[in-house]
Amino acid sequence: MSSKPKPAQWKLALLLSVLLIFAAALAGCGGSKNADPAAAAEGGASESAAAAGTEAPAADPVTVKLQLKWVPQAQFAGYYVALDKGYYEQEGLKVEILPGGPDIVPEQQVAGGTADIGVDWVASLLTSQEQGMPLVQIAQIYQKSGLVLISKKSAGITSPADLKGKKVGNWMGGNEFEVLALFDKYKLDSNKDLKFTKQGFTMDQFLTGDIDAASAMTYNEYQVAIENGVAASDMNIIDMNDEGVAMLEDNLFANKDWLADNKETAAKFIRASLKGWKDAIADPESAVDSVMKVAEEGSTTRDHQLKMMEEVGKLIEPEGFDSAKLGYTDEAAFKQTADIAYQFGVIKKEANISEAFTNEIVEMASK
Repeated sequence: MSSKPKPAQWKLALLLSVLLIFAAALAGCGGSKNADPAAAAEGGASESAAAAGTEAPAADPVTVKLQLKWVPQAQFAGYYVALDKGYYEQEGLKVEILPGGPDIVPEQQVAGGTADIGVDWVASLLTSQEQGMPLVQIAQIYQKSGLVLISKKSAGITSPADLKGKKVGNWMGGNEFEVLALFDKYKLDSNKDLKFTKQGFTMDQFLTGDIDAASAMTYNEYQVAIENGVAASDMNIIDMNDEGVAMLEDNLFANKDWLADNKETAAKFIRASLKGWKDAIADPESAVDSVMKVAEEGSTTRDHQLKMMEEVGKLIEPEGFDSAKLGYTDEAAFKQTADIAYQFGVIKKEANISEAFTNEIVEMASK
């Protein structure tokens, strides 16, 4: 039990309380004018830090999935360089590069939502567009075709006209249309005037002499032939670009529905990718470093990939090409590809060029 304080004690306690309150008030007022500068600075920093701690965290990177048309190799080096150098990350993107293969159709992957952006040849894209897939080309990476027909000089094929009576190979499956256009130009019937046969993915048929002329990409199969002992000086080459029957190859395309909501994301992806490609062309050695990190062990050699990178660079930035136009789709070249595709039944009706591709995203990326 407590006892009540005496009157004198109560008055003394009240007086002390008032004095303490008054002293505290004076200290507070004085503090606003005469506080130690170092202490004030420290306090300000603490307040700033506290305020910073309440700011919203940085936005999570936007995931973009890129579907390749084939396995990791220098054909796609620019994307791996952009990934390694952090160009995608700088744009606020988290890019996943999905390898391709013989059983993977990039257009199906993008149309179905497994990937956001794909890489393929333009003829394949046109076919998928005609089938109703909501796809549109947003960039053209390769400016020239890499497809050639190679033959040993002993076969006597010095011009396309000499293919008459010969056995000519191609992988088929959509890769044969430039060759068919070549036959047509020289009035050669692929069923009567020569034997047009399916070629394997190795160069064995060419090396053993089973076929007289083989289809080859300048950056791949042609190099394989050289690596297997056939000197470049012992081969004749028929170049589709020189013959005027070239079709556009590696591009970038997207799902129209995805693109409608992600134009800025697509532009960021293109911007970073083009930086990666320019670096890859300028420094092939470093580009191959990036490729070899992801290439299947034992599937290739560094020397082969280095030569591939050098040849790919010639297709992306040919002699005389304005590098500022990298990524843009040339309407005339696209139309030539579409016309050849229509002529040989790749597509059943003429392509609507204005809807098949757009340069809008590349233009956004250039700003």
